[in-house]
Amino acid sequence: MGLLAGGPLWTHVTFLVFVAGAVYAQAITGFALALILLGLIGATNLVPLPDAVNATTILGFCTAWTFLYRRRALRIEPVIVPILVTSAVGIVVGALLLMWLAGTAYEVLRLVLGVSIVACALSLWRAVRPLPSISSPMVYALTGGIAGLMAGMFSASGPPLVYLLYRQPMPLAWIQQSLMVIFGLGTVLRLLIVLPSGQFSLLSLQLALEALPVVFFVTSYAARHASPLSPELLKALICALLIGSGVSMGISALIAMR
Repeated sequence: MGLLAGGPLWTHVTFLVFVAGAVYAQAITGFALALILLGLIGATNLVPLPDAVNATTILGFCTAWTFLYRRRALRIEPVIVPILVTSAVGIVVGALLLMWLAGTAYEVLRLVLGVSIVACALSLWRAVRPLPSISSPMVYALTGGIAGLMAGMFSASGPPLVYLLYRQPMPLAWIQQSLMVIFGLGTVLRLLIVLPSGQFSLLSLQLALEALPVVFFVTSYAARHASPLSPELLKALICALLIGSGVSMGISALIAMR
């Protein structure tokens, strides 16, 4: 059922609950906003995915920049510059792919997103050990390209970036801040692509405006308060949620394609 102005109250409430959970996970882990939100929306078919992706871009923008403002952490470290360059290219390609799939093969789009969410969750669930030294610029560039492609299609660049940065021999605060800088700049570029192309609908704007108060409140709270859950338990819960929503979305897309 679509979430339209004047629609059933439960659809609005459900969407805002999805937003609150996804934003909180993003604020305390540095990833998962788009995957959780789009996974839940895709599994429940609450709103059309292209509109949800565009609204998620706005929410990701606000989450990242609110977090960086609260932490006073807006710094572009030289080591992440290769990621920023190649992810920019990936975002352009991914946004173009989304426009094509949304217009010609909507259920294929849902299936691709479902499979991507499950694959990302499984990769994030793996216990990773920190590397003995910082990865090479080539590794950063390759990761940035993959992340940019996912950002352009689904506004979900987190998994490859998290997998790389959380293995770097760097403090946790540096990792979280670097992720937020990358996400923040990536959302700016994606908006510069979709807005002039006419792909940002009124429904996308409505969804974003409804969710913004929740985004600011939850992000501000998470930036000032430590999570009551251990990082390991939190990661396991997030990955389990992602796998469940991704499988559900993929199955429903396959059924619809038959």
